[in-house]
Amino acid sequence: MMLNNVDFETYFKHYPDANGYFGKYGGSYLTPELQNAMNEIRDAYFTICKSRKFIAELRRIRKEFQGRPTPISHLERLSDSIGNGVQLYAKREDLNHTGAHKLNHCMGEALLAKYMGKKKVIAETGAGQHGVALATAAAYFGLECDIYMGAVDIKKQAPNVARMKILGANVIEVTHGLQTLKEAVDAAFDAYFREHETAIYCIGSVLGPHPFPLMVRDFQSVVGIEAREQFVGMTGELPDAVVACVGGGSNAMGIFSGFLNDPVDIYGIEPLGRGTTLGDHAASLKYGTEGIMHGFNSIMLKDENGEPAPVYSVASGLDYPSSGPEHAFLQDVGRVKYDVINDEETIDAFFKLSRMEGIIPAIESAHAVAYGIKLAEKMGKGSILINLSGRGDKDMDYVIENFGIR
Repeated sequence: MMLNNVDFETYFKHYPDANGYFGKYGGSYLTPELQNAMNEIRDAYFTICKSRKFIAELRRIRKEFQGRPTPISHLERLSDSIGNGVQLYAKREDLNHTGAHKLNHCMGEALLAKYMGKKKVIAETGAGQHGVALATAAAYFGLECDIYMGAVDIKKQAPNVARMKILGANVIEVTHGLQTLKEAVDAAFDAYFREHETAIYCIGSVLGPHPFPLMVRDFQSVVGIEAREQFVGMTGELPDAVVACVGGGSNAMGIFSGFLNDPVDIYGIEPLGRGTTLGDHAASLKYGTEGIMHGFNSIMLKDENGEPAPVYSVASGLDYPSSGPEHAFLQDVGRVKYDVINDEETIDAFFKLSRMEGIIPAIESAHAVAYGIKLAEKMGKGSILINLSGRGDKDMDYVIENFGIR
């Protein structure tokens, strides 16, 4: 597939380029000391990603520890409720060990840390799924683990906070600013600056300075590789559309990577939250402009001073004022359509999937489910594959307290 001078048949050979750019997005904007530390990570990753021993070990972990491959489920009752013949399917990352897609890259990052001789992994988390996954990986490999988490998210995601602590992680509450995901990233970066000689920063999405957008995409691509093979095996054809939620965008790039060179419509869904007013949503690709934060250039939401704007989402894992640079690029070249879903639509989808299919989704994933339902109503025929990026155990108390039982 060729689109706007981008050859998707050879896409992964050329994007990102040697300096970590997807077109004009990406790169690495760091202090010299941190850049040296990031170069160490880059060089180590580029060495081991071609290593038969590393690849074999990661495959063994995925099969024997994570429980991969995760299945695809036909959402038959939900499809029938729409009533026009469109069939909905879900890639079940909620069945990956720890309940979300995050372990796909955390096990890879922790394996990299062991290769580099590091003693500790450092990370931020919003919904807690990345924190739980990294705490799990640290326990598996015998590493220390510091997780930075905003005070607001700690209150919303108490079950995941408890899981991280049980797994042996040190959960560090971040109390400055809006006390959510951006501030957690700020704090984790500061900690890494102080400890980079003995620790590695394990970024939780396809963002941050090079090589993390590339590296996390590579680790998450297992989702798309599996999904494409499974869907064709189930139905004899490709889906007409693929849908995933987008905050930083790791689950989305994971499944999108399997279909970029196929005649398949691809949709990334951002959180519209309470509405279009700045501060009421976290839809950076929809309403943002180009800008640099946390060491990379992408599309971001800005305040009147050009600084990262306050953001909001009912989903703690999506309330970030920017998005991965590859998503910004794929939007620019027109390969992926990015759209929005609000809180009310998300919570409705949360209950619909639970009641009709016996699957309680993460609120993050419910954004993709909601859009999949809306898209099915418009399409009239065909099939849609939704990336169900995580399970909703962590969200049940919050949903009941704030929205009741519907």
